[in-house]
Amino acid sequence: MSAGFGVDTVDEPRSKKSRIQEPQGVNESSDRERGSPGSRGPSSTVGNRVYKQRTLQSWLGHKRRETNEIKRCNSKHSHSHTTVRMSSEGKTNVCEESGKHSETLNKDCNLNHPADDNVQNSSPNGNNLISFEEDNFDTKMTDPQTDDLTSPVCTNKQVEENVVEDQELFADKQSSPEERESDPEIHMDVDDDLMAEIKDISNPVKNFDSVLEEMDQGGCRESHAHISDEGLRDSDLPQSNEQKNKATNRLAKVASHITAADRGEDISKESWLGTPLEKLNRKPVCCMQEPSLRPSPDHTVTVKFDRLKENTVPIPHPDDFIDRWDSLHVKMPYSPMNLYPVDDRNGGRISGSRWKVIKNSLENLLGIRHPHELKEAILSYNVSYARKWDFTALHDFCMKTLDEDERTHFFKSILHEMIALTLKLPNLCTQPIPLLRKGKNHSITMSQEQISCLLANAFFCTFPRRNAKKSSEYSTYPEINFNRLFEGKSPRKAEKLKTLICYFRRVTEKKPTGLVTFTRQCLERFPDWDKSTKKLRRLHITCEGTIEGNGHGMLQVDFANRFVGGGVTSLGLVQEEIRFIINPELIASRLFTEELDPNECLIITGAEQYSEYTGYSETYKWDRSHEDQTARDSWQRLTTEIVAIDAFHFRNHIDQFSPDKIRRELNKAYCGFFREGIQPENLSAVATGNWGCGAFGGYNRLKALIQLLAAAETGRDVVYFTFGDKELMREVYNMHKFLIEKNQTVGDIYKLLVSYYHKECKNCSSRPEMKLYTYIYNYLKH
Repeated sequence: MSAGFGVDTVDEPRSKKSRIQEPQGVNESSDRERGSPGSRGPSSTVGNRVYKQRTLQSWLGHKRRETNEIKRCNSKHSHSHTTVRMSSEGKTNVCEESGKHSETLNKDCNLNHPADDNVQNSSPNGNNLISFEEDNFDTKMTDPQTDDLTSPVCTNKQVEENVVEDQELFADKQSSPEERESDPEIHMDVDDDLMAEIKDISNPVKNFDSVLEEMDQGGCRESHAHISDEGLRDSDLPQSNEQKNKATNRLAKVASHITAADRGEDISKESWLGTPLEKLNRKPVCCMQEPSLRPSPDHTVTVKFDRLKENTVPIPHPDDFIDRWDSLHVKMPYSPMNLYPVDDRNGGRISGSRWKVIKNSLENLLGIRHPHELKEAILSYNVSYARKWDFTALHDFCMKTLDEDERTHFFKSILHEMIALTLKLPNLCTQPIPLLRKGKNHSITMSQEQISCLLANAFFCTFPRRNAKKSSEYSTYPEINFNRLFEGKSPRKAEKLKTLICYFRRVTEKKPTGLVTFTRQCLERFPDWDKSTKKLRRLHITCEGTIEGNGHGMLQVDFANRFVGGGVTSLGLVQEEIRFIINPELIASRLFTEELDPNECLIITGAEQYSEYTGYSETYKWDRSHEDQTARDSWQRLTTEIVAIDAFHFRNHIDQFSPDKIRRELNKAYCGFFREGIQPENLSAVATGNWGCGAFGGYNRLKALIQLLAAAETGRDVVYFTFGDKELMREVYNMHKFLIEKNQTVGDIYKLLVSYYHKECKNCSSRPEMKLYTYIYNYLKH
């Protein structure tokens, strides 16, 4: 593809070399600027293209700027292949036009290209790891495919969700339940008791190789270890060949559950364990053909479904808008029932159309030169909040983050297009949007263009009755208007605004052509966990990569707040919020999704990714625009399936081990993973990680087991991202392998968890003396 002005083109071959080296032409400093591959930087993107942009000044240089300015820009970009990314130090390129950007294929650092999915490849290396083959889980020695892995640096531990306090919503409070900020990341516990136990069992194994060597030579010195059913002990008796073989087998059995570190092996290069990724199911390869898209009592379709065409913007349905101002549908800004006090001809006040006020106020912004004008326009139809809403973050973004040229472009171009998109609402969203209420299974399929219009209205705070107050009709729904995003002085807000403005620039320059489906799934029946005879499925566990970056084609878990999106429209910037701003179409779910009950989840299919990022939480930085090249299904949806499941917030560590809490988390994960009537061979693997850990207080070893059990019950394999935690990677893998070797069913493992609570936790006030994995090993080794 030819390069347009102001951009660089770097073509990367899909070879092994391209997966482990930087593309030619990118300078060495880009790695440092880009951040770790655990972040959503280019090194973690799979099968997609990335816009490698320069700053806005470079683009303006072609608009006949003065010579000295052009020289200044050229001097800043003297390296033709250097990509300048947004950061607080470097000026943003979020406002840059993307119509003429060239695209480059990003490195496939952890997964194969989608076209190669589900194809078994031979391994190039000589390092041996144990994996489980197919459904029979026979063990064999396989080679790790290091060329399919990302860079070994992994610093982002995405283990936090936003804390939900049991309190009511107040518009004038600093925080509301769905946007309560997460606590700072806490260090994940290492199961020290487990390591001590393993070392106690395995002290003589340090000489494992020498023992076997001397056995092979036909002798065994009295100083060497001899294995008996009671354990390891010294023996000064000569051994027969049969005795030696028995000893070897017993020693190997013990050693198989000892980490590589305890065996004296080099574990520094381990980055994944278990089943190779290419053996696991991914969309679209594993999926059955979808039925024809049709509306039904349980499925609202807001476009002309019989006129869908590839790369064509869907047509709204019906042609003229239908208003439903009731408790079952979203109250739309353009509704005739949306009344607002307006001046009459006699100087008095009467009830008039709020939409007319919105339209007039936004149209008057066409000559905007200062963010104060934007503030006044928004408050003109939100007068009751004039003394409560703070626009400091919006002001600082416009006046401090953007330079003069970028600010001019934002006000005169991007904002104008956003206003035009906002005012198209009556023409684009013509069908009443049902609320996805508690206890109801329902789906909504909308076009990406319709969603962009809804989000533009959220930016300008036009949705009525959604500025939550105590006992208001929408107090059980997340906030949708962006007023909380505009307040405060946190640097996070500028980075969030960069990410969202990038989205609005993209969708206004080129209309998106796909559909997105939002499904609220509510289950009434759950498994009898203690009676389940299902066996554990396959596991791939890795300390590198991210769910969104390396889980393409899988069911990707959103570590959700019960108010979906958490603090995305305020300060939150952990796993869920980051996913919602780089895939902003997810934010639309907050408009119509009531808070989740324990037996419910939200499934979103087709949300597009528009941005790359680096960092996490306080270090989050918008990095660049991203072109999502995920395959589409027959409904013109991207085959990206995200499930929002909210973990329980444990304020007391010991509480999570009680049987009722274990069942709650099992049922929640099961709800997210379950699909009615779909066979396991047609289900994609689950891409997940430390769900409910960090600020929510979950113990990652327990949460890993819970998700493995829920996935097994639903017939799904698991890809588990530990976000840089190698110790957790090895321990979960060893436990998974151990339980399979012991032929443990889901029911057996559940009973072990219950037994652990009654024997080790029930009478504890803080933390049990014996860790969970140690207990399981001790219980099953006899």
